[in-house]
Amino acid sequence: MSDVTIFAPSPTLTVTIEEHDDEPDIHLHAGGQGVWQARMLRRLGRSVTMCCALTGEIGGMLRHLLEDEGFAVAGVRRPGRGSAYVHDRRGGERVVLAEAEGDPLARHDLDELYGLTLREGLTSGLVLLSGPAGHEALPADTYRRLAADLRKGGAKVVVDLAGARLAAALEGGVDVLKVSSEELAADGLVSDPSIGSLLAAMRELRRRGAAAVIASRGGDPLLLLDADGFVEVEPPHMEEADTHGAGDSLTAGVAAGLSRGDSVRDAVVTGVAAGALNVTRHGLGTGDAATIERLRYAVRVRELVDDSAADVDQVVTGHVSPDGLAALADAPGESS
Repeated sequence: MSDVTIFAPSPTLTVTIEEHDDEPDIHLHAGGQGVWQARMLRRLGRSVTMCCALTGEIGGMLRHLLEDEGFAVAGVRRPGRGSAYVHDRRGGERVVLAEAEGDPLARHDLDELYGLTLREGLTSGLVLLSGPAGHEALPADTYRRLAADLRKGGAKVVVDLAGARLAAALEGGVDVLKVSSEELAADGLVSDPSIGSLLAAMRELRRRGAAAVIASRGGDPLLLLDADGFVEVEPPHMEEADTHGAGDSLTAGVAAGLSRGDSVRDAVVTGVAAGALNVTRHGLGTGDAATIERLRYAVRVRELVDDSAADVDQVVTGHVSPDGLAALADAPGESS
């Protein structure tokens, strides 16, 4: 039995060309949102089962790559074209040479994948629903059905989605929703860039079915809304090498904490530390658990006073949560 089940309907075969000693250096990996999340979960010591469609010859290669990384794979084999891309990074930037989203899931394949996800998710008790490689891979309503059925069976559901898939998952009900302020703006859920508008959107998302809402804000501190109210969570400011995958590392860190029995607020601190470390590296979903644990002590948690009746939202400056104080007190080398 794995600690976490990830619904990753269409993982991607990634081919990246880099340069070493003036010669092309070609790397082959499994990728996609669910894979990057799984990679960070493994770095944090959690076992993972990947529920995914494995399409054509690309799917066969992906199974080997996923298993080589230590993931259990509950896969649906099917013919057709799988998701893949080829990127050239020899110039220091990602240059897209070719990309393919792959074929959408046929009805019978989707039914089989749905059943596998229910079986594995109800066994592990914690399921992370990730997005597909393309918009047409599967119906958005799949996320509503999965969220509802998994929770009815007693599993916790974490999602990192946007658009129609986000709306569908909320209708089914989720335990933790992670979304970015950019995604909220693109979905028309915030009326302006102000923090008041963002908090109002988070209240609405909670009303619509998310027990806890995490809103990332690029380089600014993220916001969390749970049953006890709002908090602002500020990561340590690290030198950036590549920001790709930081959000997926954040979500994976939250899932890792929840799988250990942490509260949402404690789990978010782990997620923020994982995301902060990820930006210092070129590999997506990478980092080591010891460094992430140490970075947790540099994460600042502040409660927000939400006076929605007066449309005033302010930070109570200088306030650190009791959990944050305890973590700081226990930190090696820290003094009061």
